[in-house]
Amino acid sequence: MGINKYLVNGASLLTDMAKGGFEDPLQQVVDTLVLALASHRCVLVCGNGGSAADAMHIAGELVGRFLVNRPPYKVLALGTDPAVTTAWSNDFEFETIFSRQVEGLGEAGGVVWALTTSGNSENIIRALTTAKEKDMKTIAFTGRGGGRASLADIVVSVPSDSTPRIQEVHTFLYHYVCGEVEQRLSTTSA
Repeated sequence: MGINKYLVNGASLLTDMAKGGFEDPLQQVVDTLVLALASHRCVLVCGNGGSAADAMHIAGELVGRFLVNRPPYKVLALGTDPAVTTAWSNDFEFETIFSRQVEGLGEAGGVVWALTTSGNSENIIRALTTAKEKDMKTIAFTGRGGGRASLADIVVSVPSDSTPRIQEVHTFLYHYVCGEVEQRLSTTSA
């Protein structure tokens, strides 16, 4: 496949999504994050592989800045401490690496935001389940159908089975969310 066809495929997916159906869940994501962050509750973001990098990207945008200079928000990407992830995975199991961190860092009124292209990663499902047990809100960005991650309170499911396409669209969507959250919180604190 040449670059032109590659770009057209990606653009086609975005164009199809722009026809509608994503406004309500994305507004719910923004509202949920604004409520938690305005109440000084922690947002914990997690994913595996490329989605782990996306979790770190989201935390970077919200702790540092996206488009507006403002105070930092209480956001943490899980799995970014090698001592924690390797010790827990070695001594116990990788499937509980995120849920263990949610147990320790999560708080009622906070949020767990999971990114999973398949929607079926066991460590993500356990993190979402633990978050619900702690009275946290849960968000899942997934691929087509949502998989088991559909147990989240809010599911944003990209209508594709292609991991690269899903991750590319996730970037568009979380950049949108970061901008909306930042604008809303900057407006309310001004």
